[in-house]
Amino acid sequence: MVDLDALRTRWNRALEGARPPGAGPDPAPYADNLLARWQEPQRHYHTLAHLTAVLEHIDVLEKYAADPDVVRLAAWFHDAVYLPERSENEERSARLAERALLEAGVSEARTAQVARLVRLTVTHAPAHDDRDGQVLCDADLAILASPPSAYAPYTAAVREEYHFVPGAAFREGRAAVLRQLLDLPYLFRTPYGQTEWEATARYNLSAELELLTQ
Repeated sequence: MVDLDALRTRWNRALEGARPPGAGPDPAPYADNLLARWQEPQRHYHTLAHLTAVLEHIDVLEKYAADPDVVRLAAWFHDAVYLPERSENEERSARLAERALLEAGVSEARTAQVARLVRLTVTHAPAHDDRDGQVLCDADLAILASPPSAYAPYTAAVREEYHFVPGAAFREGRAAVLRQLLDLPYLFRTPYGQTEWEATARYNLSAELELLTQ
């Protein structure tokens, strides 16, 4: 069960850390809006549990980030708009961040950075010197390095989100995504991710791909 109060506290800390002291309105309505979005009925994987996991992984990777509070805000917004049948979710999420964070008192520069990071989750391919992008992308992909007891429910939840796609078409599309990930020189860009998650993630992806293509 996700702890909503703990998530609200996380939001408040990230927002307060990213804006000048005393600037902006009450954080609570923004948290409530985002929490409602993450609980929409079409979500099965991209849920509050996923948001919580990404935030927890950012905690692990915090020392690699240039601006951890900005990365945390990007995590809150990275799937804030999510309709499985649409292809522009990241762009719409980034635009939501641009509107909300400026209104909430975050500077234009930091708001732009959050939006950039949200858009980066389309490719999960941060530049070699993009420390914040590396942390967000690694945290978002960390599910790929889960033990079998968590990886199987993850793949089942992804399938449920795409229930409207016929089985053969889903298998073909999912296999293409897995191949694209496996073709990357590294799935993870932070030293921690490469050391602790890379090998397990590649094993999980390869095993899933084999099942899909049998």
